[in-house]
Amino acid sequence: MSTLHVISHSPFGDDRLASCLRLLGPQDGLLLCGDAVYALNPGTATVAGLATLGPRLFALEEDLLARAIADSPASAVDYPGFVALSLDYDKVNSWL
Repeated sequence: MSTLHVISHSPFGDDRLASCLRLLGPQDGLLLCGDAVYALNPGTATVAGLATLGPRLFALEEDLLARAIADSPASAVDYPGFVALSLDYDKVNSWL
């Protein structure tokens, strides 16, 4: 069973992203939104680990633009794309 994991909190304020990555299964996807997209800033320790997810890594385009993150290993999705992703996976888990 595949799960889309959604994180919106900065990876530099708590351990949600690290916990999520430990639990991520081979069929799971990860969507970063809000301040979580800061994990994709070039030169951060988090971006290298996230890049290994390849096509399973997504980020909300609006949040990337708002934070001026242009060079990202994540596939940028808009809100309709977010809805489509949530339908592509069996479950959606928001890391509140």
